[in-house]
Amino acid sequence: MELRQLRYFVEVAEREHISEAAEHLHVAQSAVSRQIANLEDELGTPLFERVGRNVKLTPIGKIFLEHSVTALKAIDFAVKQVEEYLDPAKGTIKIGFPTSLASYVLPTVISAFKKEFPNVLFHLRQGSYRYLIEAVKNRELNLAFLGPVPPNDESIHSSILFSEKIHALLPANHPLANAQKIFLSDLRKENFVLFPEGFILNKVAVDACKASGFVPSVTSVGEDMDALKGLVAAGIGVTLLPESSLYDSTPRFTVKMPIENPAITRTVGVIYPTNRELGPSEQVFLKFIDTFFSRLNQFL
Repeated sequence: MELRQLRYFVEVAEREHISEAAEHLHVAQSAVSRQIANLEDELGTPLFERVGRNVKLTPIGKIFLEHSVTALKAIDFAVKQVEEYLDPAKGTIKIGFPTSLASYVLPTVISAFKKEFPNVLFHLRQGSYRYLIEAVKNRELNLAFLGPVPPNDESIHSSILFSEKIHALLPANHPLANAQKIFLSDLRKENFVLFPEGFILNKVAVDACKASGFVPSVTSVGEDMDALKGLVAAGIGVTLLPESSLYDSTPRFTVKMPIENPAITRTVGVIYPTNRELGPSEQVFLKFIDTFFSRLNQFL
């Protein structure tokens, strides 16, 4: 069994079409068909069945696909580790991050790191809170920034880098826009624009409101941080956002407002797997961010 056969098999399985797989692999269709046939002969069972002009995995083909994908990821990771072992300063680091860390935290860290390690490449993957945790667990990612930081479990290790406050974002013409700070209960009669249910920042906001004695009236939801800021600017409602997402500038026609009571905070940190070793470049980056935020926290 050859790696080439496994790669061809996975490509065909994902596209369900031999000619499309061949085109993506930049090889002849006959070459793909031949390697799939050789693989099926070696295994002693068909992996695909024809359905019109397409192909579909057989039940045993689906099982073989799952293990093939895992095996190829492990081999690719092993090759990457060898390359980075020879030169950690020239590796590629895949990092996951949520939208709330996209505008300031992530660019700041990567910019500082690149000054010391200019030849390291980054592959960035944005995703939801739950997706990023699962991506680290199933080998799609080895590192992910998250806020709040989830607890350690048997497959991921969590490291807190800093804590930050949650602020209210109000329309510029809001009656409380000129206040120095507010109680969260001051917003109990307001319309809220939040992330959808299931998003961690929705839970942070709703839990904080409930702790202040009210359930927020959520009239609009959005999955993008800039979309929420835009809704506030348009006067659709108010929202609660992490302080770091407002560092660069407060959006036009809005006011960032500190919340005195309750003090709402979230932790921000990085997660990585406990059941596999990080690549050399990833280890260098992990050590760098720990030092970077330790120094930064001394001035906060």
